[in-house]
Amino acid sequence: MLLSQLLTPQRIRIPLAAVDKPAALRELVAMVAQDDQMAAADLLLAVEEREAVLSTGIGHGVAIPHGRSGKVREVLVSAGVSAAPIEYGSLDGAPVRLFFLLIGPENEAGIHVRALSRISRLVRQPIVRELLLKATTNEEFHRRLCEAEGP
Repeated sequence: MLLSQLLTPQRIRIPLAAVDKPAALRELVAMVAQDDQMAAADLLLAVEEREAVLSTGIGHGVAIPHGRSGKVREVLVSAGVSAAPIEYGSLDGAPVRLFFLLIGPENEAGIHVRALSRISRLVRQPIVRELLLKATTNEEFHRRLCEAEGP
């Protein structure tokens, strides 16, 4: 599974309008909910419930908020880069600029875990984080992500 196949340029926002964690979560969820307010509320609740267990700020300025919902049939991914660091309660205490949101179906934990693992492996690489943070457009971010994943 390639992350670049799950994440389209339409679900990437550079820069995010959000200036705090709750707004960032809402903005990322809105991109995958596609104007369905009821679905957005359910998806946001799933992400917030997961976030209440343990911060999804994984360190090095990266957060991977995620959750599972019966409202989705496939894994949905969105991403964004904030113009300024956002205080997130990350595991390393560092604020976040690079966000990947992942929502998976309730009954398919395997693909959800594989997608989380894929994102985590990519953003652990300092050069990949740097290239994604320097992207100025959705298309450039997506292209750099494709290049990082390789052929």
